Amino acid sequence: MINYIWFGMIFLGVLIGLLTGNGEVISKAIISSADSTVSLILGLVGLMCFWCGVMKVAEKSGFTNKLAKILRPILKLIFKEAAKDEKALGAIVMNITANMMGLGNAATPFGIKAMQEMDRLNKEKGTASDDMSLFLVLNAACIQLVPSTVISIRAACGSSNPGSIILPAVLASTIAAIMGVICCKVLQRYF
Repeated sequence: MINYIWFGMIFLGVLIGLLTGNGEVISKAIISSADSTVSLILGLVGLMCFWCGVMKVAEKSGFTNKLAKILRPILKLIFKEAAKDEKALGAIVMNITANMMGLGNAATPFGIKAMQEMDRLNKEKGTASDDMSLFLVLNAACIQLVPSTVISIRAACGSSNPGSIILPAVLASTIAAIMGVICCKVLQRYF
């Protein structure tokens, strides 16, 4: 559906531009945006490789395992059924740990695995359980210790201090995660 919306917006914009006699402006904008897009992507590739390397070092050094050990008791408190199953809890911990380190791409397979494991535990197939809903909220509003993607984008766009986003990101994502858990727990009592 979103593809149709984007296509419609682009098509109407180009059509109106051509009908108003701004075809040259449109072609110049397309060429300049294509050039800046390629430059941005090349900058992002290098920075994402750097951050993926940093995260690999964190993983090999045992930092992510230590973070997972810290998270495990907290997650056992907030998840009801998934906390009793080691496979489900392990996938949840790995997903949240990867998200906390700002590696959404690495977190996706763990998130899928966590949902599959929680669905295995679910008594009502085809309906999201409370744990599944809570996991989705935590996954969307996960605490960001290292917002590597945002730092990479800011650096690629020429920011003078791309790391200045770290403290605001930690604060905002922590508040969002706490409020998400509170809302889920309150709504679980009524629905």
